Amino acid sequence: MSEQETLKPQEERNFGHFSYLFMWMGGCIAIGVFAIGSSLIGDLNLFQAVMSMVVGTIIIAIALVLNGRAGNKYGIPYTIHLRSAFGIKGSKIPGLIRAVPALVWFGFQSWVGAGAINAILKTMFGFDSIWICFLLFQGIQVALSLYGFKGIKWLENIGAIFILGALAYMFYSVINRYGLEISSSVVNIEGSWGLAFWGGTTAFIGQYSTMILNVGDYSRQYKRESRSLLTGALYWFAIGPAILFMGLIGLVVTGATGISDPVAVFTNSIENPILMTITLLFIIFAQITTNVLNNLVPPVYVFMDAFKLSYKRSVVLVGILAIFTFPWKLVTEESAAGLAVFIQTYAAFLGPIFAVMMVDYFFIRKQKLDVESLYDENGPFKGVNISAIIAIIIGAIVALIEVRLSWYSSLIPAGLSYYLLMKHMSSSKRFLVGTDMESDPISSQKINM
Repeated sequence: MSEQETLKPQEERNFGHFSYLFMWMGGCIAIGVFAIGSSLIGDLNLFQAVMSMVVGTIIIAIALVLNGRAGNKYGIPYTIHLRSAFGIKGSKIPGLIRAVPALVWFGFQSWVGAGAINAILKTMFGFDSIWICFLLFQGIQVALSLYGFKGIKWLENIGAIFILGALAYMFYSVINRYGLEISSSVVNIEGSWGLAFWGGTTAFIGQYSTMILNVGDYSRQYKRESRSLLTGALYWFAIGPAILFMGLIGLVVTGATGISDPVAVFTNSIENPILMTITLLFIIFAQITTNVLNNLVPPVYVFMDAFKLSYKRSVVLVGILAIFTFPWKLVTEESAAGLAVFIQTYAAFLGPIFAVMMVDYFFIRKQKLDVESLYDENGPFKGVNISAIIAIIIGAIVALIEVRLSWYSSLIPAGLSYYLLMKHMSSSKRFLVGTDMESDPISSQKINM
């Protein structure tokens, strides 16, 4: 069993309060948020856009607190936690579902970072080859990931302060340059507090919904016991500024210029070559910290669990697969709105997984996991829990009826159907061993049939 799959006792954990805050701060600068902000043009005014970001980050922080409890308490990673609801073999299904958007974002953000590297090299040395920069950048990120969470800790701690300062400067530069155009395109429009507003919050939540699922991979590295208010505040102060700055930059710049490619925006809007280089370095560094933490390591764990690969081989595999997501197609101007739809669509599948995990941990198991059984290939969690699979299918179907509200609308159908199926479906009886529902009259009747 690899280090990534084993329990993580307190004395082996890497992150204190500040390191944990900086890890999330450095890992949450997703250039995709720029595209989400761009997609709000014409639908929301400036105040509505800000509120959609605030509401989104509050919901994200609450979800991270709730789903991070098990990882922090028991030291188990996401792939092991999934076994409680889905079974040992069944856990591979939600694991792979979570891995797909991570691969897409890894490729997308690597291409953006490569574009920034290429812009610097072109300005300073006249070298121009986006493909060489892309392959080089992929290799750097793969190499950094081979060091695991100990390598990630110093990377995020150094990066967080630099990233915050650079974000503030970028926002100032954008407002200073495009201030006059902002009023007509963003401020002086009616906007909507209805479907467009909640669809915007769904897009922001969807951007981080992958992290919501596997937050246990990070919370099990947190040295302190997870307390709701403190941990929620750490999550919000890490994610909130990133979403607000990046989302507003995307909204303002695209509204003023029609340009949605972040590298093109800053190479065109910053005239001082030194400041432009610093800004592009920020984009490069932001992609490394975000990609390594959120888009490379999580699918690595999934591949290790699903295909029994080593950590190093899984890292290399993720790096290769990300190339085949065709990221160069996703950075085009016509893709900005499409990225928001993509996020809302995969949120329709990630929301139900989150709901099943929450109902299983809080309502069925009452925050008590038989960790030894989760690692027992021949124990009560072997095979597939059909109830969990049916529940995520039900949740996804409901969510896709109105994709702009996908994450929200999936929660109750998926969570409720999972609870009822666990209560009444005889094939799920062995998954109830050790819970209060094991002795429930209705469940017992089904178990004894």
